[in-house]
Amino acid sequence: MAVPPDNDVLWAHALHYQHNDGSPALSGVSLGVREGEILAVGGPRGSGKTTLLRCLSGLVRPQRGEVWFNSTPVHTMGLLGRERLRRGRFGWIDPAPVLVPELDAWENAALPLMLRGTGRRRAKVAAMEWLERLDIGGAARRRPHELRQSERQRVCIARALAHAPAVLFADEPTAPLHRVDRAHVLRTLTTAARSHGITVVLATHDPETAALADRTVPLLDGRCVRTVHLPPVEGTAVTEGRAACSLSV
Repeated sequence: MAVPPDNDVLWAHALHYQHNDGSPALSGVSLGVREGEILAVGGPRGSGKTTLLRCLSGLVRPQRGEVWFNSTPVHTMGLLGRERLRRGRFGWIDPAPVLVPELDAWENAALPLMLRGTGRRRAKVAAMEWLERLDIGGAARRRPHELRQSERQRVCIARALAHAPAVLFADEPTAPLHRVDRAHVLRTLTTAARSHGITVVLATHDPETAALADRTVPLLDGRCVRTVHLPPVEGTAVTEGRAACSLSV
């Protein structure tokens, strides 16, 4: 068993994972993330970005390799332990908004806090703060079916931030948003993360999104690579990801 560095809040060593059909999703990926760092995992679709975030967050166990959160070996934890860790210390944003249809927008945003035992009033105050910062506070009492997809995604982002996670995992978090909305939401997310000391691991194939991070880990076919060419977005120039992880292949 390798020993994780003291200055990494999140650390992975030689991660391997295969899909059910036997095709490799991760092939020996190693990386470290420092506390308060915003790390972008770049690469084209199918490169292993989502699988890497799922392994790092404990949603799935890597089939080989290690994942550590501070001094906790996530890769050896059982299902219940990983669930508690995600509920208490992690936040997650999916590419598509998933909300509880029976709850108002503010109740959806406050749900992680209430599940942790926070009183309804305090949870609402925290949720409303983030809804306002994301320009969705006016829809706080609407149900998900009354919201546009971009509004639902803002609620999901507020939900991920409201309980002040130690690490926020964001898998293409602005995919459902229009270009102008995307820029505003990303600025809000990254500014909030820096001001609150939240570590962010952000999966994206968009070079403009990756440019907001402190560092970029380029993936290709489930492996860390030195450089990966990301596709241009609406006329922007093609950019290169910066090498940011050790190879273990």
